Amino acid sequence: MNYATIKYCDIANGTGVRTSLFVSGCRRHCPECFNAVAWDFGYGLPFDKAVRNEILGSLAPDYIDGLSLLGGEPFEPENQRALVPFLHEVRVLYPHKTIWCYTGYLYEELAAGRVGPLDRELLHELDVLVDGPFLLEQKDIRLRFRGSANQRILDVPRSLAAGEALWWDSPQD
Repeated sequence: MNYATIKYCDIANGTGVRTSLFVSGCRRHCPECFNAVAWDFGYGLPFDKAVRNEILGSLAPDYIDGLSLLGGEPFEPENQRALVPFLHEVRVLYPHKTIWCYTGYLYEELAAGRVGPLDRELLHELDVLVDGPFLLEQKDIRLRFRGSANQRILDVPRSLAAGEALWWDSPQD
């Protein structure tokens, strides 16, 4: 897997101060995507052990609330293979930090395993999923943590337990 960029001390892609990993590779190609350069699976740099360790170290300070995954598309099968073991390691080292993920796929597709072989394993490592494709005709810059009104902010553990997509209840709303 390659990654397009890493943002440390990011406050735009989830609650609090976060490390945000932008993976490379996306087949969805949403019109007016904010990160179209990351559609190419070969874009950026390799997500190697040194990069993984750098991200893990960035999560150590108490003021860092967690990790956010963006793209490209984290749920592309090629990216799942690298992300599942990495997120498991994040969970073991930092059990009180939250993991957010942005995807163009719907929760229902992922929960049914219709995207890649590790859909459900990846879901089980997440706290919050922002799902759905970016739709230009529903773009709304007033929305918190999402770009278009069709996208949902979901509480993944509650959704998995209930067997249906359940909205995340923001502690600040």
